[in-house]
This record gives sequence, structure tokens and C-alpha cells, in this order.
Amino acid sequence: MDNDNISLYAFRKFGDMVLRVAYTSCGNYAEAEDITQDIFLYLHSNPVDFESDEHLKAWLLKVTTNKCKNYKRSFRVSHTGTLEEDYQGSYNMDTTDVEVRELLSSLPTKYGAVMYLYLYESRTVEEIAALLDKKINTVKSLIRRGKAKLKIELADENQTTKQGSVRRTEL
Repeated sequence: MDNDNISLYAFRKFGDMVLRVAYTSCGNYAEAEDITQDIFLYLHSNPVDFESDEHLKAWLLKVTTNKCKNYKRSFRVSHTGTLEEDYQGSYNMDTTDVEVRELLSSLPTKYGAVMYLYLYESRTVEEIAALLDKKINTVKSLIRRGKAKLKIELADENQTTKQGSVRRTEL
């Protein structure tokens, strides 16, 4: 594939996936858009030769996960509050989908990315391990722990909803 067109090809083929993973990992749509843009601009200015589409997809997932980790560690996130109004942009989701994505984004990044690939992309444990360059047993543990954390969050959500309290959106 021509290096001049690799970023455009990658954006057209995997742009939505990168945006969804970024949004699930960082929980902020505007930041997810920025992260997605940064990734494809980097790919455009520093073309990489990929063996296949799967290699390109794995690279994009890895870079997205790392950029989201950096975002969560940034000074801006750790020393400022969150916006009250959540910007959704043109990314249409039903209410249940938004709630599940909020729960996923409240998980630590190492669980959020794995749970997203497992639940939304319907990837097998072996595929997730290959995409994220992790051992199969590590992925199994992350899925098991992620599910446990989601169950706790769902139980907390149900408890506060039954009591008539305002729902909690962050851990």
C-alpha cells in the first residue's frame, strides 16, 4: 500500500473503531475525538509499513490505548474537574448504550479497553491478546476482574436508583 494513502485508508476503515475505543477508555467524547485525530495525524506524518489490515488494526488499538492512558495521567485530568455537560456530538447512542459506556469508561483503562473489545467488538480472548500484545491468561484475568467491577457498579447504580437518589456517574 502507498504510504501517502495509508492514513486515509486507515481512517476510512478503522476511524469509527478508534473513536469508540478512545471514548470508552477516556469517557469524554471531545477528548476521544482529539485522540483519534492525533493518531491519524501521526500516521500521516510518520507512515508505517503494515503487513496486513489486522496488523494496522492492532497498531491503532495499541496506540489508542496508550494515548488514553496518557490522557488519564495528564495534569489536566488529574487536577481539574469534569464538565457537567457531556458532549455527545454526532455519535448517536441509545440510553442503555450510554449508561454501559459510562460504566466502561469509569473502569481503569486496562479493564476498559479489554472489556470494550470483548463486549462491543465481540472479540475472543485470543484475538484480544494478540491485538493488545498481552498474554491470554492476562486477558482472561482482566475480563474476569472487569466483569466483577462492572457488577459492583451496576449494583451500586441499582441501589441508588431504588433509593431515589441521584445516579452516580463516576467511581
